[in-house]
Amino acid sequence: MVTIATQGLSVALGGRRVLESIDVTLEQGALIGVIGPNGAGKSTFARALLGLLPAEAGRVMIDGADVATLGSEGVARRVAYLPQAYALHWPLSVARLVGLGRLPHLGPFSRIGVEDQAAIDAALRDTGTTHLADRTATDLSGGERARVMLARALATGAPALIADEPLTALDPGHQLEIMALLQAQARGGALIVVVLHDLSIAARFCDRLLLLDQGRLVADGAPDAVLTDAALAQVYGITAWRGIAGEQPLLLPLDRIAAPPRAA
Repeated sequence: MVTIATQGLSVALGGRRVLESIDVTLEQGALIGVIGPNGAGKSTFARALLGLLPAEAGRVMIDGADVATLGSEGVARRVAYLPQAYALHWPLSVARLVGLGRLPHLGPFSRIGVEDQAAIDAALRDTGTTHLADRTATDLSGGERARVMLARALATGAPALIADEPLTALDPGHQLEIMALLQAQARGGALIVVVLHDLSIAARFCDRLLLLDQGRLVADGAPDAVLTDAALAQVYGITAWRGIAGEQPLLLPLDRIAAPPRAA
């Protein structure tokens, strides 16, 4: 199990503050969505949690240890990462690509063992990509590649996962499958943090939402407490329709009422 916490976390990029004084504790057993408009700092927040971006002020802790002291392998064994952008340059098979998720657990010149192979097989099965195992990863479609990259992250077997916009390039059916998979991972005790743009998906699947705007955490709580009419108008400049279908909450953006004010 793992806990990630920030204390006064601020991050600057190019001399400009992108995150400002964020205090939050993320605990296992929850699917936590990070939402907000373009430029709100969502991806920066995800990367800062992993120590991939240095804190200008404050700190990030994983299980009470400063992320800066854990090292990349120490972080990777605790928190798997699916970045928003990824490039495949080598014509590896899908099975070998997913197997790269086991690297944090392997020593120099080590080979894939029985436990590693079981983790790889499970990740392929859970993401519906077993049939792609022998395909060359660079030949896959965008949606297939997105699911394979998620499989690589899951193969790590870390107790936490940070996924930055994992639904990009997926059709609606696969979006629902992946969110159900991430929800099941959380129900099984994992900490899942996912950056999302689709507010209806966020309302339906997430246990908790972090709403960022201009680098600040402006709301934190259950979806119905965060996705209020006032918050949608203030942060997104929209109105929305709400409903229930099959006991599932629905939220459909309707109109742009005004562009929310932005800092210069």
